[in-house]
Amino acid sequence: MSNVNINVHHMTRVEGHGNIVVNASDGTVEKVQWQVPEAPRFFEAMVRGRKFDDIQTIVSRICGICSISHSLVAIKAVEDALSIDISEQTDMLRLLMHYSEQLQSHVLHVGYLVAPDLFNAPSVVPLVGKAPEAVKTIIGVHRVANQMSELLAGRITHPITLVPGGFSKVPSEKELRQLQDTLKAQVKPLQTICDVVASVAGNLPNFERDTEYVSLKQDKTYTFYHGDIASTEGTVKPVSEWESVANEYVVDQSTAKWAKWNRETYMVGALARYNNNAEYLSPLGKEVAGMFGLKKGCCNPFMNNIAQLAEAAHVVEHSIELIDKILSKGIEDERPNISPKPGRGYAAVEAPRGILFHAYEFDENFECTWGNMCIPTNQNHANIQKDFEKFVPENLESGEDNLRQGLEMLVRAYDPCISCSTHFLDVEFVR
Repeated sequence: MSNVNINVHHMTRVEGHGNIVVNASDGTVEKVQWQVPEAPRFFEAMVRGRKFDDIQTIVSRICGICSISHSLVAIKAVEDALSIDISEQTDMLRLLMHYSEQLQSHVLHVGYLVAPDLFNAPSVVPLVGKAPEAVKTIIGVHRVANQMSELLAGRITHPITLVPGGFSKVPSEKELRQLQDTLKAQVKPLQTICDVVASVAGNLPNFERDTEYVSLKQDKTYTFYHGDIASTEGTVKPVSEWESVANEYVVDQSTAKWAKWNRETYMVGALARYNNNAEYLSPLGKEVAGMFGLKKGCCNPFMNNIAQLAEAAHVVEHSIELIDKILSKGIEDERPNISPKPGRGYAAVEAPRGILFHAYEFDENFECTWGNMCIPTNQNHANIQKDFEKFVPENLESGEDNLRQGLEMLVRAYDPCISCSTHFLDVEFVR
């Protein structure tokens, strides 16, 4: 191939706006860039001066897809800052709520956004005619995840039941039993979805690049909610030191900050969680991983979507167990009784697309004086760029359309929330 000119302006089937630019002349790659052009969001500024119990309501608007993750990490950081303790019941119900978003987001991403690439279709709409039963199955599981969110969070997106110290409303025993029965009925549909994806998994590119993977890690648990920050490089840090893990910096091609820890880039998300915690997946999660030959240490970013399927099975299986544990202790209509103290707090949770950090500081009036957030996609931008720089030369002779499609699939494999990640604004002061 002599020349390649790829300029994908606002690629499709991702959240937010990202561009792909590749120029090659006479077989020589001249430019390869993953660009983020979106305007910054300023949520750190929006929370300043607001009361501690307003924070989760404001920051849940950062994202319509992972609003539960933003709400949960905000509540955890607020409670850490103000020395607020929560009950075991609250902790378990919040984890259950968190699982609802993992299931909701993973099924949406693999079923609606990734599957069209594997079936060589432009979107999920043509698949309705090609594989109607598979599409109905995906919609059915996604609907159940939405109902689970609605029960625990008060509505499907932007939770309204979370308050510092607990919940404003807890589900009844009857509602939790009904949810448990519904989840048990999702095991077979999930297996069907995995079978469908397995039938076209050969279309996932066989691409590898040695990568550092970062996620939460907790003793003998496949954790989404508790634990320390761990790297596959062997480094572990407490959540309170997350700013020295992300080491955010700015680059000319992006309005979102980039991140690096032990290496010049790292990856977060389902594959990172799997590479740090695979041995603690539920039996059904391990079965799904085995279907696709996914093994700990995998460095193929396209397999992130397979790890998402394994996690979807895990969260359904663990949710069923968790409901038994909650009900065995007896569900109580607890009301938060808090005595906050001013201070600074840090927290992390695993959003569906990777580890998510928040931090806040409150004064003696319990008004926020400082906030900082680091979004999973922020942390993946530099890694996407490095993947591009290896993927393009290896596939330069595949044809411009195939190369463009491969790069778009590579970005989608990360399940990016691009809008959420934009925090940088370059301001030039004129005196």
